[in-house]
Amino acid sequence: METKYNILIIYKRVKPILTDNILEIQDLTVQVEGKKILNDINLEIPDGEVHVLFGPNGSGKSSLLMTVLGIPSYKVVSGSILFKGKNVTHMPINERVKLGISVAFQNPPAIRGVKLGGILEHLTTNKKEVGTLMEKVKFPQEFLDRDVNLGFSGGEVKKSEILQVLAQDSNFVMLDEPDSGVDVENLQIVGNLINDMLLKKSALLITHQGHILRYVNADKAHVLINTTIACSGEPVNILTQILNEGYG
Repeated sequence: METKYNILIIYKRVKPILTDNILEIQDLTVQVEGKKILNDINLEIPDGEVHVLFGPNGSGKSSLLMTVLGIPSYKVVSGSILFKGKNVTHMPINERVKLGISVAFQNPPAIRGVKLGGILEHLTTNKKEVGTLMEKVKFPQEFLDRDVNLGFSGGEVKKSEILQVLAQDSNFVMLDEPDSGVDVENLQIVGNLINDMLLKKSALLITHQGHILRYVNADKAHVLINTTIACSGEPVNILTQILNEGYG
C-alpha cells in the first residue's frame, strides 16, 4: 500500500551489543503545580541505543525530559528513574549531569553577558578543542565572542545547543525538538551533526513531525499520548503511520 509521504531510510548504525539499560523509567507519575502531566510512564533505553519519542503538542514529551533532568518544579508523585543502575529520582540536576546526562533544549534562553566561548571553555578546558568543535558545526569563530543565543537565528540556536552538548561529551543525550524552527539547509547540518555525535552514545530524541529522522538513525520509537506511552516499535513504521493517519 502506498503512503502519502516518502521517508528517507538511512543505514542502521553499527553499535556494540550491550544488555544493560542506561535509562530505566518505572511506573513514573509526575505533577506540576498539582496537575498530573505524566502518568504511569515505563521506558527502557539500553546502553548504546538511540530512542525517539513522538507525540502531539502538549502530550508531555518535554515534561518527561525535564523530569529526567531533575527540574524541581516537576514533582515525581510515584515511580522511579534509574540512570546507569542508580536511582536518580530525587537527585539534584548537577549530580545527574555529573553522572553523564546532557540536554539540548527546544527553546533555550538568550543569556546576555555570557559568552558562548566562555561556556565552551568551561565545558572542555581545551581551547584547541573549542576551535575544532566550531569548525564541526560550521560556526564562524567570531560567535565565540557573542552572548549565548542573543540575536541568533533558529538554526544558529540549534547549532549552539549541539555545540554545548558536544563539548560536554556525556554518555546520554536528550534532544528536545532539534528539528523545530530550522530551515532545510541547517536541518541537514544539524541532523548530520547529531547522527555523528550519537554513534557511540545513548540518547532520547523528542520530535513532533519526525523531520530529523531523515538524517538521524534511531533504534526504537515510542508514542506519548495523553500523558502516557501508548505504543513502541520500529521508528520508520511508527512515523509512517503518524504521517498517514495522525496521532488519533
